[in-house]
Amino acid sequence: MVFWVFGYGSLVWNPGFEYDEKVIGFIKDYRRVFDLACTDHRGTPEYPARTCMLEPKEGAICWGVALCVRGGPKKERMVMEYLERRECEYDQKTFVSFYEEGDSSKPALTGVILFISSKENKYYLGPVPLEDMSRQIATAYGPCGNNRDYVFLLEKAMYNIGHEDNMVIELANEVRKVVAVLDKKKLVGREQLATLIQSNSSISKTRYSDIAKNRSTISQRSRNNFFLKQLNVISFIHTWFGRF
Repeated sequence: MVFWVFGYGSLVWNPGFEYDEKVIGFIKDYRRVFDLACTDHRGTPEYPARTCMLEPKEGAICWGVALCVRGGPKKERMVMEYLERRECEYDQKTFVSFYEEGDSSKPALTGVILFISSKENKYYLGPVPLEDMSRQIATAYGPCGNNRDYVFLLEKAMYNIGHEDNMVIELANEVRKVVAVLDKKKLVGREQLATLIQSNSSISKTRYSDIAKNRSTISQRSRNNFFLKQLNVISFIHTWFGRF
């Protein structure tokens, strides 16, 4: 017994299971799009990540890898159970023909498993302008990492197998622009915050000196004002970084 599964997203660089053979190639009449929500790996239900799915398109081809699993029913069942847990956002599983480079007329493999999503899937986000998509990807993160790395790793993986995807490259570059802007804002924020902390530190030192000299005469009201000022600074810090 043996089965093959086609990887076009994270399966290209991180299968997560023991496979017996890997073949680089493509499938026909599908294109890669980032219209599927991920709420448990690189996103959350409140702020979903965008991961790739396949959209039917006549004449299109999608490059990726076919992974083979051999070893008997037990191993196949274990791998399939793993894949179904991992690919839980996809609501459909189908079978396709797989082609190797240099021969697009005759499939090298048939009956290759393909995880896909329908537009009726609850995780289907649909298309949005590139600018909006890049902002969402640049800021989403989840238990397994951030969304931007997913795009960057896919870009690198497609380069490594010798078949870059222009759409992935364009999206990755737009995400980098958003990340650069966010990093610049954070840098400015840190500089302003450092100035505030330094200023507050000087005030605190002076106040502590006064307390040391006049411990017996400091009123409860003065103490309350001092600690209120510290709380205001802490509140400012949380508010400032909450903007990013």
